[in-house]
Amino acid sequence: MSTEQPVSRHVGSTQPPRLTRVDGTPIRVVVVDDEDSLTDLLSMALRYEGWDVKIASDGRTAMAVTREFRPDVIVLDIMLPDIDGLQVLTRLRADGISTPILFLTAKDSLDDRIVGLTVGGDDYVTKPFSLEELVARLRGLIRRSTLVLSDSDDSYLTVGDLSLDEDSYEVRRGDTVVELTATEFELLRYLMRNPRRVLSKSQILDRVWSYDFGGKSSVVELYISYLRKKIDSLGEPMIHTVRGVGYVLKPAN
Repeated sequence: MSTEQPVSRHVGSTQPPRLTRVDGTPIRVVVVDDEDSLTDLLSMALRYEGWDVKIASDGRTAMAVTREFRPDVIVLDIMLPDIDGLQVLTRLRADGISTPILFLTAKDSLDDRIVGLTVGGDDYVTKPFSLEELVARLRGLIRRSTLVLSDSDDSYLTVGDLSLDEDSYEVRRGDTVVELTATEFELLRYLMRNPRRVLSKSQILDRVWSYDFGGKSSVVELYISYLRKKIDSLGEPMIHTVRGVGYVLKPAN
């Protein structure tokens, strides 16, 4: 891989509130990259957040560390010396490990991003990047998971026979439990907090991802299709497309 400096060393002076797991213990992070200078820098930045960090320099080590350490989020480079990051993610998902994963890579084409998200990734950062951006993205992924307490008093959402519990991270349609990734959960939560309201792709991008992948709405279409396979396959369709406008969630007839 290139030895060119991949990140900015500038760190902002304003430190946001620290995140912890619900039991008060540090957030656990696995950083996977074969560039020692990069992993050293990321480790320093993430430990400054108060997080517990483990490092892996290849794909097989990453899988072993993840299975043992049970991290709360993973930073995963795609270009690794043995098996690539896409294969690592695919194998972890096959093992039932749904830990949010942020891809880190020098590849920056839309096709590469879509491939990474299609296999189950949750976010994507390209080199060069700033430490502030990467930490902010990780904090966003963590907030979507069950690792931090919900800041909402109304943590239980119901639309028709679909229910979502923000505290237990449990989604059900009728009596069936629906397993979702962190990003799928956040998308469904946004839809359920706005039942019968048509949401545009730009609104969804801004709310769920907090940025727009260069304005590519295909990311929204991709995740809407994931939700439909998991939610609408269990009964009458609930997620509807309003052509030229966006998407709406409403109770089945």
